[in-house]
Parts: sequence; structure tokens; C-alpha cells
Amino acid sequence: MTQILTGTPVVGGVALGPALWPGHRPDHSAEALGAGVEIAEEQRADEAQRFTAAAAAVAARLRERASQNTGVAAEVLTATAGLAEDRGWIGAASGLIAKGASAPSAAVAATEQFAAVFTKLGGLMAERVTDLNDVRDRVLAELLGLPEPGVPTPDVPSVLLADDLAPADTAGLDPATTIALVTRLGGPTSHTAIIARQLGIPCVVAVPDLTGIGSGTVILVDGTTGEIVVEPDDATARARVDEHTRQAALVAGWSGPGRTADGTEVAILANVADGSSARAATDHPVEGVGLFRTELAFLERADEPSVEEQAAIYREVLDAFGGRKVVIRTLDAGSDKPLRFVDQPEEANPALGVRGDRIALAHPEIRAHQLDAIARAAEGSETSPWVMAPMIASPAEAAAFAAQVRERGLTAGVMIEVPAAAILASAILAEVDFVSIGTNDLTQYTMAADRMSADLASLTDPWQPAVLHLIATVARAGRDQRKPVGVCGEAAADPILACVLVGLGVTSLSSAPVAAAAVGARLAGVTRATCENAAAAALATADPAAARAAAAAVLENEEVRSAASR
Repeated sequence: MTQILTGTPVVGGVALGPALWPGHRPDHSAEALGAGVEIAEEQRADEAQRFTAAAAAVAARLRERASQNTGVAAEVLTATAGLAEDRGWIGAASGLIAKGASAPSAAVAATEQFAAVFTKLGGLMAERVTDLNDVRDRVLAELLGLPEPGVPTPDVPSVLLADDLAPADTAGLDPATTIALVTRLGGPTSHTAIIARQLGIPCVVAVPDLTGIGSGTVILVDGTTGEIVVEPDDATARARVDEHTRQAALVAGWSGPGRTADGTEVAILANVADGSSARAATDHPVEGVGLFRTELAFLERADEPSVEEQAAIYREVLDAFGGRKVVIRTLDAGSDKPLRFVDQPEEANPALGVRGDRIALAHPEIRAHQLDAIARAAEGSETSPWVMAPMIASPAEAAAFAAQVRERGLTAGVMIEVPAAAILASAILAEVDFVSIGTNDLTQYTMAADRMSADLASLTDPWQPAVLHLIATVARAGRDQRKPVGVCGEAAADPILACVLVGLGVTSLSSAPVAAAAVGARLAGVTRATCENAAAAALATADPAAARAAAAAVLENEEVRSAASR
């Protein structure tokens, strides 16, 4: 019997196939873990060594997978590898083993301790609980001589269902066999959702009652509307897939540059994390880089990378897009991306603590070295990079950063992620040459909602009218001062929302490269006036679902009129 479930749409597209659930995780029963059995004192040192060796093996495998990936996938795999060798976690487990616990039971107990702390901290730290549990199970499998847990390789193209997925699992998915992703938990801007977008597979999160769907059950996933149809009518389902395939063929034919049907230019740019992901991005119809995340060069380093090391990494990206626009974001560390070479005290709420620009204020040498490296990378390059700082909250912070950037002959900008910065956008733009709106964090901070919470997924939807109003404020300030206003959050990957953003006055859109063609093709089919009408319709609503529906209705009416006139 056909059943319809709904969740929060993350990556658009339509897919039809059998459901597939991840394989079983290691048994956590007391018997399997050896809980209650005291290890003899003379064997405890060997047991502790067995644990650390297992953790090191897991970390090595994750780093190997990171080296085979690019962009966000490589970044989160590297961060997850760091969890496997976290000194606090290993120390807690080793302490339990020293008291007689077995290595498997110590791994579980230590994880429970840290998971409780992360959950209490909330925000981005709570997001790491899924990653930590994944590391725990990989280490358990290593200790117990079991196959490494994770997602099985489907025999036929399948729809992957899960309560939640660790980024380490998501990063390894093959879009040819995993044709859609649906989770019961998670939010629209989680790392897993971002990786799904990078892979270009339809994705819906925060779907209740998902556990009632058995493996092998045929389901239809609509990543644009968030609809999951269980055991759909075959003819109807295949017609929807065929229509999506037809639309995808039209999208595949779009090659840029970005502009509306009446000629308004909108730069379609890529988010990248290193030279490898930048070179891969050139295979897509993008006009440059709107967000070069530089964290990958700093994560899991025992010491700060030298100016020479950094310059070489940055130059790879500049060379990949020779002569085209490249926007580099300075280090956005802290919170869920701690630096090993910086002594950061524990914070009650790291997402609202010392992160982004605030680390540079406490450690100015890190920013100075990074800006020196960017300037050195630009020497002799065809590209003069634009440079922006994350987590700017005031015009004074923007002015101080801009001065440092301009001293080195570079173009200065800032990220708008904090509501205060959006409200004071006019004053901030007076200090810099451009701004870029990070919709992931702007949404989280505006709605006071943990982006990883399934219960709050509707609040962290970038279609929230409150967020759209803040974007409109920033775009208006940019238009008044004739300065560029970009969007580099994942909202820029949604073709319908992209039209709304252009209608609000945004001048460039940067997202996962795989989304570029769909966004560009949609903009090419509508006029600037239609985008403005869609934006006005969205702003007039009071919830994200209504905003999405109102904007879509305006755009669809325009398409119908255009088809009738041809």
C-alpha cells in the first residue's frame, strides 16, 4: 500500500529504487565487549597497547580515504581521523583499561563520556557525536576482528536509508549505485548533507517513521519537495523519473556564463578546499571560486604550516582558475575544527565562542602569516585573489581586517554569517570591497537552532523568511554602495532559491560545483523581474515551506507563459 512521508529537502532530484540500510554495527552487549571481566594487572599494558593500535589503524584508514577525496569530503574525513587519535578520548579509555576494563568496553565507556559532554555543549560540538560513535564502532571492529562497519555496496542502484550517517560513510558513496539518500535525523546544513550535495545525489533529511521501511522496499525520493513515496504506483513513479531525466538533460546542456533570460549577469562560482577540488571544479560550468576554504591546510597539524607551505597550496587553486575570480576565506577554525597548535580553553558553547576571526584576534600571527602566504601565491599569477574573513560581527572588525589585506595589495571582503553583521551591512560594506553571505551559519544563528538537530530541521532551513529578510538587507546595502554581494552557503545550490537570491539583489552564487549547471540553467529561463517577484512572494510568507511554495509558483507561472508564447 502506497505511503507518503515528508522530510526536509536538501539536494534536488528524483530517484526510484529499492531501500538499502547500512550493515549492522558491532555488538555492544556486555558479553561481546568483555564488560565485567577484569583484565589481569600484568596484561593491562598490553590491552592498552591493543586499544591504541586499533585506534591508530582506524585513523590511518580514514586519512587514506581523505587523500582519495577532495573538498569537504577530504576535510571531514581528516577531522574524523583526528577523533580516532584524540588524546582526551584515548586517555579516558586507557585510564579505564588501567583499572581492569577490556579494550572494547573501555572504548564504549570513554565514548559515552565524551558524547555526553558534546551533547551538553550543543551546536556544532553535538554534531560530532555521530562522528565519535562512528570512530568507536570502527575501533571496536578492529579490536574484535570484525569487518569495518559502514555502508554496503549495493548490487543494484539503491536508495540508502539511515537514522544518520557519519561523514566517513557519506564520503565513500558511489552515485552510480547509491542514487538517493534519506535520513531520519540530521539537518539541511550538516556535513553529511553537504557531501551528498557535492556528490549530486537527491537527499532528504529529518524524515520521521523511516524505520518502518524494510530493505528492498521500492521507494520514490523527491529531493526537491522532500517527499518520500513508499511502494508508489509504478507508472506514476517512472513518469516522474522520466520527467526529471528530461530536465536533467536540459541542465546538462547549460555551459554558462551565468545570467538571467534578460541578460542580468550572475556569477556562478564553486566552493573548493584545495588544489585537487579546484581542478575537479573546472570540469563544471563555473566561472571561478566563490569560497576557497583554507582549513584543510591547518587541520591535524601539530604546528602551524609555514608561509611557504601555505603559499604552495593557495597557488594550486589560483593556477586551476588562471585569470578568473578566486575568493579565499581566511582560516575558519575553532568550535568543531580545533587547532592542535593553539591552546584553546574549553568553552561552554564553542559555536558562539572563539572561532573564525576571533582566533585571529587572539593569535594575530596566524592571520599575518596566512595573508603573507596568499600575497606570495598571487605573485606572478594571472589571478589577483579576493580575501575575506569569517565570523565578522562589527564594522570595526571589518575595517581592521581590510587594512591588513590592502597592505598586501589584495581585495578585501568579509563573510556575513552573524545577524549583527547583516543588520549593519551598510556600515560594514563601507569598510570593505565586497561581502559574501554564509547562509549555513547565518540561518543557524538567526534561528537559534542547532543545525544538526532533526527536531529543529525546519528552523535551519535556508528558506526561513527571517533569513531571507536579512539577506535582502545585505543585498540592498550592496546595491546602494555598488559593491558585490555573494552567497557562498549551500542555499546557492538550490535552483529555486537561487532565483530568489538574485531577486533580492545577490550578484554571485557559489556552491558545490555539481550544482552549478542546475542553478545556471534555471536562472537562464527567467527574467530579473520574475526573480524579484519570486523574492517578494517568499518575503511575504511566515514559514519556509510557504516561502518555497510561493516562489516556485511565481517561477512556474513564468515558465508556462514563456512556453505559451513560443
